[in-house]
Amino acid sequence: MGIDAGKTHDEWLKEMEVRSREKQLSFISGISSKLRRPMVTSAPVHPYRGAPDFWNAFEWTEEQRIERFTDNFRNNGGHVERLASMEEAANFIADKAKALGARYVVRQDEAELASLELEQALPDTKVSTWNSDAEQTWMARSAEADVGVVMADAAAAYTSSIMVRSAAGKGRSVSLLPTVLVVIIPLERLKTRLGEILNRFDEEGRESLPAGIHFISGPSRSSDIENDLTIGVHGPGVVYALIVG
Repeated sequence: MGIDAGKTHDEWLKEMEVRSREKQLSFISGISSKLRRPMVTSAPVHPYRGAPDFWNAFEWTEEQRIERFTDNFRNNGGHVERLASMEEAANFIADKAKALGARYVVRQDEAELASLELEQALPDTKVSTWNSDAEQTWMARSAEADVGVVMADAAAAYTSSIMVRSAAGKGRSVSLLPTVLVVIIPLERLKTRLGEILNRFDEEGRESLPAGIHFISGPSRSSDIENDLTIGVHGPGVVYALIVG
């Protein structure tokens, strides 16, 4: 639709907005009439904002958090191991990679993961650190990886959700593309409720938000085609959560 030569651009925009709102009103009125309900013209009243006080005060003990997270994550098809130290975590990852015959492992660029010394533990496997080589196409390398290793920024026991932020050294592809994913959860980062994790982002402010915030509750599950549940179509088909500490 062209602009009437006798109107300014601002006048034309205002006219288009009026027409758009009229069409919107007509559309919603039609739905309201078919449902035989009055059209809502004002926002509903909210007696409170956010979670109620009883939920904010809800807290499990450390052992309860471990038990509930383990049960919920396993019910979602994931695997959970309780380990005492990062050394045990390194041994677990190395043993699992050998058992799988892994030829390529990719990990995030974090000091805790560097301390695992997977390169020494897996001399016959190529172990790469995300974004360590500017010449590499890291998304493609992650897609080729047999195993991806990441650190959890936090986890919620109630929903068995593991939260992982993305950053320059923490590419999303490391947790999304390899065939097998191993997530290390330091015990102090295992919380009761998801709200404990999400509240941090409000406190830190918009300027501190990462490029991506990902929640992992088990292996990739898809039922897009004919409602047929398939594991591992859009992400790792096997996920190990290692609770360490």
